[in-house]
Amino acid sequence: MGDNNNKYVILAINPGSTSTKIAIFKDEENLFQKNVEHSAEELAAFPDIPDQREYRRDMIIDAIAEAGFTISGIDAFVGRGGGLDPCEGGTYKAEGLLLEHARTCHAARHPATLGAVLADEFAKEGGKPAFIVDPPDIDELEPVARISGLKDFPRESRFHALNQREVARRAAAELGKTYETSRLVVGHLGGGVSVAAHKNGRVVDADDILGGDCPMAPTRAGQLTTLDVAKLCFSGAYDQKALLDLITKHGGVVDHLGTSDMQEVSQRAAEGDEYAALVFDALIYQVAKKIGAYAVALKGEVDAIVVSGGITYSDTVVSGLRSYLSFIAPLFVYPGEFEMEALANGALRVLRGEEEAKVYTGRK
Repeated sequence: MGDNNNKYVILAINPGSTSTKIAIFKDEENLFQKNVEHSAEELAAFPDIPDQREYRRDMIIDAIAEAGFTISGIDAFVGRGGGLDPCEGGTYKAEGLLLEHARTCHAARHPATLGAVLADEFAKEGGKPAFIVDPPDIDELEPVARISGLKDFPRESRFHALNQREVARRAAAELGKTYETSRLVVGHLGGGVSVAAHKNGRVVDADDILGGDCPMAPTRAGQLTTLDVAKLCFSGAYDQKALLDLITKHGGVVDHLGTSDMQEVSQRAAEGDEYAALVFDALIYQVAKKIGAYAVALKGEVDAIVVSGGITYSDTVVSGLRSYLSFIAPLFVYPGEFEMEALANGALRVLRGEEEAKVYTGRK
């Protein structure tokens, strides 16, 4: 490792709730990518997430074999992380306590935890290294950002860490800087929406998308007044699960318009649906307000505003954000998501000796 003349073949593994994304890179070049869908019936056969390991492992082997690759031809393996205690961002070795927490879904029950387990399993077959990169558990909030209005409920950081940090690095490079010397406000606008303040390589303030501390999204309510939530809790209309589903699965755009398809919303607005246009504008407005708040967290010293995610394919969204934010900093737009590239690039930086892999130690 550390020889920049080497070409590294890297397998990236990103297990999701209903699919497993895999990709093979040679350095930055994407040689192969596939998204394998899993039916509800297939997944129902497994009592718990860790029980899916062998099923997803065999599927990955079959998929890469069909494309003409073998596990023995891979130089490093990198998986989507998760299930960990709050930790710093970066590339981590998939070993020790990290694997134990991933195997047991220690802090979160999500298939992403299998990424580390599978990367380690494949790596051990050939004595190769295994990593995870920028897991969802990243929490680098500054102390002042952690205080909420109730002492027993400190703010936590749950945002689209992997994609946000990847596009932040890309924007920094366009600025002629490094991520570690840049001050950026970054937003991810996709099925979920999150915004964060990136200061010299650390995410010093960020949304908590699981907790609802975020703008409205296609299926998430986002920020609500606490009194309204309290009324819902004691209305008798919802049990705990139904209320959580309302806020996190059936809220936001779908609650207003009956659809979470933002292309459909845009089309309805263009055809004269005034309420669809208003809700669409409200989403843009809320994102812009949050970006402005995080610009304040950086004391106005913002090199760039960076947005990514599927919603940013919309010219209406981009132009709307520019109209609100042009006075703060230039806007960089990277439509779509770059999670597979982010995983491979994180491993590649370590293999090239540009970054040292971190060791996960759990909650301090």
